[in-house]
Amino acid sequence: MSAVEKEQPEAAKTRFAKDQLKAFVERIERLEEEKKTISDDIRDVYAESKGNGFDVKALRAVIRLRKQDAQERKEHELILDTYLNALGMLAA
Repeated sequence: MSAVEKEQPEAAKTRFAKDQLKAFVERIERLEEEKKTISDDIRDVYAESKGNGFDVKALRAVIRLRKQDAQERKEHELILDTYLNALGMLAA
């Protein structure tokens, strides 16, 4: 086997790796652009809800709570109540 024959598979591997790397980078770039577009859309929905008289902070809290399962939410509420009680912030 000559040196040229040994180099050809190595060159093909290198070319494949470069093509694969380029494909990954391009996919990530497309996804980052889609993420930015979605983020802009979400911001627009919050602005629209504010324009209709809704409290954006409360909406964000509701969205955050809906991501949690019921048990996780109950645990969080219990800890929060414990802290608020310890600070004298809960009405008796």
